[in-house]
Amino acid sequence: MAEWLKDAVFYEIYPQSFQDTNADGIGDFQGIIDRLDYIKELGCNAIWMNPCFESPFGDAGYDVSDYYTAAPRYGTNEDLIRLFEEAHRKDMHILLDLVPGHTAVTHEWFKQNRQEWEVFVAYPIVMALAL
Repeated sequence: MAEWLKDAVFYEIYPQSFQDTNADGIGDFQGIIDRLDYIKELGCNAIWMNPCFESPFGDAGYDVSDYYTAAPRYGTNEDLIRLFEEAHRKDMHILLDLVPGHTAVTHEWFKQNRQEWEVFVAYPIVMALAL
C-alpha cells in the first residue's frame, strides 16, 4: 500500500456536478483545480474522483467507451494531467474511480465479445449448462 494512503482523508467528487467554469452547466477539471485549496482547507489530502473518461453517459459515466481519453465535457487529457500536477503541488493525491467491468456497448472490448454475447442471449440454457 502506498504510504500516503495510511493517512488519506478523501473528498469525493462527481465532476459533472462540481464547479462549472465554462458556463455549459457541467462541472469540469478546471473547476476542481480552482477548488483544490478549499478542499485542502477542509482537511482533505486526497480526492476520489468518480468516472471522468469518455462515455456515452448512459450510466453516469461508469459506462466507459475509452479508458485513454478524458470525457470532453470535463476537459482534455491535458487538463486532467494539469489537475494531477496542481494537486501534487499542494501535497494532495487523486484516485480515479475505475470499474473496468463497466464498459459501454461502444467500447472495443464489448464489440469484440459481442458475438459470444449474442450466442449466450440466443441460447441461454445451452450456455448455462456449458458453464
